[in-house]
Amino acid sequence: MTRAEKATAIESLKEKFGSSQFFYLTDSSSMSVEQINDLRRKCFENGVEMKVVKNTLAIKAMEEAPEEKGYKSLFESLKGPTAVMFAEAANTPARIIDDFRGAEGERPILKAAYIDAEVYTGDDQLNFLKALKSKEELLGELVALLQSPAKNLVSSLKSGESTVMGLLKALEQREE
Repeated sequence: MTRAEKATAIESLKEKFGSSQFFYLTDSSSMSVEQINDLRRKCFENGVEMKVVKNTLAIKAMEEAPEEKGYKSLFESLKGPTAVMFAEAANTPARIIDDFRGAEGERPILKAAYIDAEVYTGDDQLNFLKALKSKEELLGELVALLQSPAKNLVSSLKSGESTVMGLLKALEQREE
C-alpha cells in the first residue's frame, strides 16, 4: 500500500468514525470466505456497513479525531484481524453477531463497541449491547406510555356510561 493509498484510507476511516455514533470492532479470523460473505450479507440487509481495516490505519484515523470522542480506550482492542461494523442503531450489530453465532458458530468475536462516546470492551458485553433499545423503540414505548392514561380514561367513561344506562333502565322498569 502506497503512502497516498494509506492517506486516503485514513481519511475515509476518519470520516466514517466521525459520522458514526455506533460502531463495533470484531474479530472474524478463522472464518471461511463463505461465512464472511454470509455475515456481510446479513449486515447489508440490516443497514450495517462492515469493513475489514488495518489496525495501524484505524488508530491513526482515531488519533486525528477530537479528544472528547474517547477513541483512545479502543486502541487496546485494535490487535489482530479487525473488522469494523458501522451502524445507525446501537444494538443492530450485536443482534447480527448473536444471530450469526447461533447459525454459524463462535465467530465473530466482539472486541469492543463504541456507543455514543461510551466504550464497551470484550465479548462478554454482547448480551448487554443486544438488549439496548434503538431510538425508534424508545420513542414507541414513550408514546405508548403517554397514550395509556388517555385510553384508560376513555374506557372508564365508556364502561361508566353503560353502567349508568343499565341503572336507569332498571329504575325505569321498576317504576312500571
